[in-house]
Amino acid sequence: MSAATDAPIPLWLDCDPGHDDAFAILLATHHPSLNLLGITTIHGNASLENTTVNATRVLEAIGRPDIPVYPGTSKPFCRPAVHAPNIHGDSGIDGTELLPKASRAPITDKNPILAMRDALMAQPKGTSWVVATGTLTNVALLFATFPEVAPHIKGLSIMGGGVGDGFSEAPISRLDGHESRIGNVTPLAEFNIYCDPESSQSIFSNPTLASKTILMTLDLTHQVLASRTIQTRILHADNDPSAPPTVLRQMLYELLLFFASTYETEFGLTTGPPLHDPLAVAAILSTLNHEFASKHPNGVLKFDDRDGERFAVTVITDGLHGTDIALVGQLGRSVVASHPSGVTIPRGVDLETFWGMILDCIRRADELNTARSAA
Repeated sequence: MSAATDAPIPLWLDCDPGHDDAFAILLATHHPSLNLLGITTIHGNASLENTTVNATRVLEAIGRPDIPVYPGTSKPFCRPAVHAPNIHGDSGIDGTELLPKASRAPITDKNPILAMRDALMAQPKGTSWVVATGTLTNVALLFATFPEVAPHIKGLSIMGGGVGDGFSEAPISRLDGHESRIGNVTPLAEFNIYCDPESSQSIFSNPTLASKTILMTLDLTHQVLASRTIQTRILHADNDPSAPPTVLRQMLYELLLFFASTYETEFGLTTGPPLHDPLAVAAILSTLNHEFASKHPNGVLKFDDRDGERFAVTVITDGLHGTDIALVGQLGRSVVASHPSGVTIPRGVDLETFWGMILDCIRRADELNTARSAA
């Protein structure tokens, strides 16, 4: 295998940190098969100001403050911004005092959409990925403003949406009366799609993107619960309770405890919180990326996509953000129908391999932090 073949896969991460986004950043920066080109931040879990600060602090915590962070858009195309303090706290990443201050400021002297475009187009055609784990305003702007990017990239991986109707057996909520729930922000809508449904629809209606898009819906992510056993494995290296936790492990553990408490309150999920966002990064390292899978048969993450089933995705854009369900209606609902050249929506994932990837990246981050401290 040549050096070019072994080169890490380039990706750009658009995110709104966010407890689960922190783990997406960890995976994107510390998996040896990935090369994170940069991060754009977006409104969503919290304000753009907060998500940007959170991204720089997470990068500091995991030893990668060198990754450039560009503040993106602060609101959707044509709606006010929506945030999720009930899930992520007022800061967007409440629950720990161990997040360090950032040593590197975000980059504000270059347009963030142009920064995404330039970084992706600088890579060989058919190699780079865009990963979106928040509201889709930045990503929609990227493909609308620079249409040459869509045919140039290898793939687009999104965390968002929900199918429902038995697509998987994962419960969205265990609260009484919520058994048929599809969404996590309304009964029918997932948060990232709901925040900017017009941007979401512009992406899913792009015929160049559809066949290279992977969508991690709530039907999948609610299978990936950070149980108490997983929390302990994150806290203690090698699953050894006698091993004192590093600052990073203690920080990640505290973030999961906070995340677990909000999911128990809001959705009655007592097993642990779903770790949505790192699945969108993990798609690059999986059987959904056939090129990677063929080169790394022993280190690939297996997803269940029913032998390549594909779907057309349509986002409902009628309705208003708010708490009055009569005005909200089906706003942000992702309607899915079988289509031979559509989007890939996996139904299941190899949980043990996924958590193994996360734990290995924590180990690598700890080793880097130790080396930086000793330098």
